[in-house]
Amino acid sequence: MLCISDTAASRQLSSVVTHSVLSRNSQSFQPSSSSDMESTNTSHSLQNGTLQNGTAQGDHLPLITDKLSDLSIPSKGENLSKSQEDDRESHDHERVSKQNVPRKVVMTKELSLMESAYKDIIQHVGEDPNRQGLKKTPQRAAKAMLFFTKGYEQTISDVLNDAIFDEDHDEMVVVKDIEMFSMCEHHLVPFIGKVSVGYLPNKRLLGLSKVCPHVEIFSRRLQVQERLTKQIAVALTEAIQPSGVGVVIEATHMCMVMRGVQKLNSRTVTSCMLGVFREDPKTREEFLALIRS
Repeated sequence: MLCISDTAASRQLSSVVTHSVLSRNSQSFQPSSSSDMESTNTSHSLQNGTLQNGTAQGDHLPLITDKLSDLSIPSKGENLSKSQEDDRESHDHERVSKQNVPRKVVMTKELSLMESAYKDIIQHVGEDPNRQGLKKTPQRAAKAMLFFTKGYEQTISDVLNDAIFDEDHDEMVVVKDIEMFSMCEHHLVPFIGKVSVGYLPNKRLLGLSKVCPHVEIFSRRLQVQERLTKQIAVALTEAIQPSGVGVVIEATHMCMVMRGVQKLNSRTVTSCMLGVFREDPKTREEFLALIRS
């Protein structure tokens, strides 16, 4: 075994190895044509650190052996050493996005981060997070918040589950007084109310049991009531292409009850009318009469 500790000796050995490799390469290659000769000349120019064909004289290109330690990991399909395979797995793992990670793993990580944040909040309001009654509060609060915002993990296609049926029916369908719980995005406190949804079919019907989950997808997020109303109407329109859609929400906002103006009996009503519900006053009045009855 040869052990070299002296820096100068190390550089000398590197130079000898490089010279030996380049000499063998030049001896083994015998140009058979003028094009091969040009390639050989270019190769020798590169060995000297200067490219004379197509590059200005004096432009320096580093030799291959200048930085062996900075070589990139071989592309997929090349022979990899065990350490290079480990490096590749590490790089690939870092590039994996949340969408490609199992939801359970993502939620575990998010839960841990949220627990830490809630613990800080408890401490900053002047309480002791290690007190018996508060020890598990950060974990409970984090789990509750994930449940309150579970709509971010759902899609319309998941909820509808092909529950769309071709039917020759063109009379209004109304599902009213759907209980709704959402979170005000301005103060992170709840607003609670009821949603009424109506639509005029255009040869297609949505399964009645899918209307409530349809509402929940958007309500279980950080929301404002005005946007929530429109999102429900637009998503239903895109799902079954009816002749018209109407959505009305009536809710009580805890940000107006527990703080701010502190008005216990105030209610907020929002509506969104699309298609014939907007264009035809009689259709709109029929819908509003049905949800009031």
